[in-house]
Formats: sequence, structure tokens, C-alpha cells
Amino acid sequence: MAKQTRQAQWLADPAPQLEFQESVIRGLTGARKSLECKYFYDERGSALFDEICRQPEYYPTTVETGILECCAAQIAGVIGPGAELVELGSGASLKTRVVLRALQRPARYVPVDISSEYVKAAAVALAGEFPGLTVRPMIADFTAPFRLPDRISGQPRVLFFPGSTIGNFHPRDAARFLGNTCLELAADAMLIGVDLKKDPAVLNAAYNDAAGVTAAFNLNLLERINRELDANFDLRAFEHHAGYVERRGRIEMHLRSLRDQEVRVAGRNIHFAAGESIHTENSYKYSVDEFRELAARSRWQMTHTWFDERALFSVYLLKPA
Repeated sequence: MAKQTRQAQWLADPAPQLEFQESVIRGLTGARKSLECKYFYDERGSALFDEICRQPEYYPTTVETGILECCAAQIAGVIGPGAELVELGSGASLKTRVVLRALQRPARYVPVDISSEYVKAAAVALAGEFPGLTVRPMIADFTAPFRLPDRISGQPRVLFFPGSTIGNFHPRDAARFLGNTCLELAADAMLIGVDLKKDPAVLNAAYNDAAGVTAAFNLNLLERINRELDANFDLRAFEHHAGYVERRGRIEMHLRSLRDQEVRVAGRNIHFAAGESIHTENSYKYSVDEFRELAARSRWQMTHTWFDERALFSVYLLKPA
């Protein structure tokens, strides 16, 4: 068979703009203002998130990558040869390289991401690095129903969901998402990264880096709304706030209004009282037992577990129960 090089077939963009506007207006006119965290990831937001991952306080990326590097051969042995790897929320696909290098003759890589320019650039780069690998990027919101390319006959389909992105879901929604994903994407296994519960000081530092990159990432959501929805948010009138809420087992991220003000968004006037906040993201942390129970409720069985030496982070292989 001839070598395949730089294969990249772009699947259709979602119809995002009206959906984005409706989500923003609904979130900002509710009893408690909120925005969906998936809208962080425009081109600049995706670049800022990559920069967050390089901050010394933000341990998840470094630690998870270390786990994957340390256990890559074992992970590849469990998955087996010829697998199709489907990554949900692929971003720059940095951890994917570790997995792809370890897998035996992977049949295809399908990165799925909502940020079109970002996923296209990452897919082209990966196709160049792995010249024998078919790369089929999909521009899609993986939290909503979408259709993958037809399965490769006889080859296992493995979902890759790193970065503890599952923590952005409320546990009830996380169980529903994992269950639906298992059925709709017809996966044979899922390799998933999950952040563990730990000292709140470590968690708080990770989401409040000294360089202010997470703050810029949070505020960029308002900048995106200004640009795409003809809004007039004054970014200097809002501040980033993030902290661990122990009774809920989650980091909460907010944008707090520094003064009494009115903002116009897509033709709507929206009032903010001084100190009122927009809830922009949750990041739930799980003990091993809590995540095992969540997986079981979602029709997945935890078959293999990997951790770092300090037990900061975990990687699990799940199979349909």
C-alpha cells in the first residue's frame, strides 16, 4: 500500500453563530448569570489555554503527560494493534503524540474540536509527523450529537478524552455524557484523564497563575462576545475570580463586575450590580472511588488505572460494561 502523507479532510463546521448568541443571552439574563465554558475556545482562547498549560502552577498537563509517557507501552498493549483513536476536544493534540507513538500501527486519528482553525493546524502538523497515519479532523461540538466517519472494519475504536475535561460537567451531566458517548460513538474503549481531589492550596494556585494567563483566558470570553455579538463589555470593569469550593468538590471560575454597570449585548441591555459575577466554568475533582461509581452509572467499566507518584492526577481505561 502506498504511503499516505499529510491527509486531512475537513468535515463540516457546525452552525455556531446563532447558537452562540442564544446561549449568551440566555446565560446573561438568567437569575444567576453564567456562560458556557465551551465558548472559551475561539482561536485566541485556544492559544491562551495552551499557554496556561505551560504555567508552573498548572500541574494537570505536565503530570498527565508524564503518566502517559511512563505508561505508554502498557496502555498500547491493552488497546492492541490497529486502533482508531478519536480525541474529544483535541486542541493542539500535544498528549496525543505520546499515545500515537506508542500504539501499534494505529489505523486512523480523528481529532474533534470546536475551534476550526486550531484543529486544522494541529491536524496538518500531526499528519506531517506521522506520515503513515490517516488523519480525519472534525470541526464539531463534542458535547452535542455529531457523526464520526464510518468505522474501519475490524479495527477497535478508542476514545481519547484527556485533560480532565470531564470535570467541566456537573456529575449528573458527566454521567449522561459518558453514557451517550459510549452508545452514539460505538466505542470499544475510552482513555480518559481525571483530576484528583487534593490540597485546596494546590488547586487554587493552578487556576490563579502568577502570570495572569488564566485571568486573560477568562476575560477573553467577554472580548469574543464584544467581537461577535456587537457587545460593549469594558474588560477593565471585570476581574477573574477562581477558587475551590470544597463542599461541591469543584473549582468555580467567575468574572466579577467591579462596579454597577450596564452592558449592551446583541441589542439587549444587561445590568450588572457591583460585585455580581458571571459563572464561566466548573472543574470537578474526583476521588478514584467517585469516578469509578460515575463510570459505572454511565455503562462503562474501569479496567486499568494509572497515577503519578504524588497522586495529583489519574488516567483510566474504560470499556463498555
